[in-house]
Amino acid sequence: MNSFTTVFILALALATGLRLWLSRRHVTHVRAHRDRVPEPFSARIELPAHQKAADYTVAKAGLNATALVLDALLLLVLTLGGGLALLQAWSDGLLGAGLAGGVALIAAVMVVNALVELPLNAYRVFGIETRFGFNKMTPAMFVADLVKQTLVGALLGLPLVLAVLWLMGATGALWWLWTWVVWMGFNVLVLAVFPTFIAPLFNKFTPMQEGDLKARIEALLSKCGFKAQGLFVMDGSRRSAHGNAYFTGFGKAKRIVFFDTLLSRLQPAEIEAVLAHELGHYKLNHVFRRLAWTFTVSLGFLWALGQLRHAAWFYQGLGVQAPAGDAMALVLFFLVVPVFTFMLRPIMAMYSRKHEFEADAYAARNASGPELAEALVKLYKDNASTLTPDPLHSAFYDSHPPAAARIARLKGLAPA
Repeated sequence: MNSFTTVFILALALATGLRLWLSRRHVTHVRAHRDRVPEPFSARIELPAHQKAADYTVAKAGLNATALVLDALLLLVLTLGGGLALLQAWSDGLLGAGLAGGVALIAAVMVVNALVELPLNAYRVFGIETRFGFNKMTPAMFVADLVKQTLVGALLGLPLVLAVLWLMGATGALWWLWTWVVWMGFNVLVLAVFPTFIAPLFNKFTPMQEGDLKARIEALLSKCGFKAQGLFVMDGSRRSAHGNAYFTGFGKAKRIVFFDTLLSRLQPAEIEAVLAHELGHYKLNHVFRRLAWTFTVSLGFLWALGQLRHAAWFYQGLGVQAPAGDAMALVLFFLVVPVFTFMLRPIMAMYSRKHEFEADAYAARNASGPELAEALVKLYKDNASTLTPDPLHSAFYDSHPPAAARIARLKGLAPA
């Protein structure tokens, strides 16, 4: 057995085992606190709502654990089980070993992954989300979304894959640097076209009506020095009862979007505070920092792939005979990278939670900390978010601070 095969199997077993253990810890912790609302929330969240959140969390954790096991098995089937070798033989036989065959191989791997995930996604929507009263989608809408997502993914992704494979073959030893430049440009393009061309394929965006709420929001935008293309209400209630708000795009194309479900549940002052939090991410440069971090990490990964591209042990250790071609190098690398990077998740989660605390502080300075706290409590209740996550599980997975810590921090901030 190739020594890298041993390393890969051990890393996969460790990562999968740790994820399942964390999931089990989380479920045990949530269940242990199911029958008592935490003190900071006891006056505003009833016990049945708290129990619903616990049961919802446990149900999602069970589905996620199943997905983890299936993902690990699929990875083993594709690599050591010879699945990728079979897919490559099919793509080469169909279109040859050149660029077209390489694109076909990558597309085939993506289709296989999507087919494995499809039953789980369907169960999440029509099983768990329906059981807990959140799903509003019909089977026809689910299929339509799937078709549109596939078409958009193909229209954007296949040209990118073709460009990357061409660069790998045509630009010499520094192909990974040129690929990184193209990757950055692609991300910027998607950010630019998403608000006006992609998002409207899935939801209806209506300009916010004139009135007290819009005037209040515009006053906040002026105070914060934020210029947006417009304020829009999204028909999120067509698909889910969950509520949210976000801003998207950049430059002159920035727009602020509110789910209609959010507007129906929060008071104007609470909506203003939620928006101030989102503006805080922009004004404190969190968006650009995260983008810069993503680009830096992607550069490192592409450089690493450049070192492994012609390493026979890398292919052979993952069940593929070398030389296997550039498309296979891309597929293998991006399939196995998550196995070796899972232990970095707490660092990324901690960085994200730090930004959330900073955005909360920005909202307290420019709107109202108490109103933001009240809005968050309502959203925790309405979205059935657990108030009692396992601390270790939270450290690995949660991009937002635990509810108790976040509310306590907000209470300690000076009012606007």
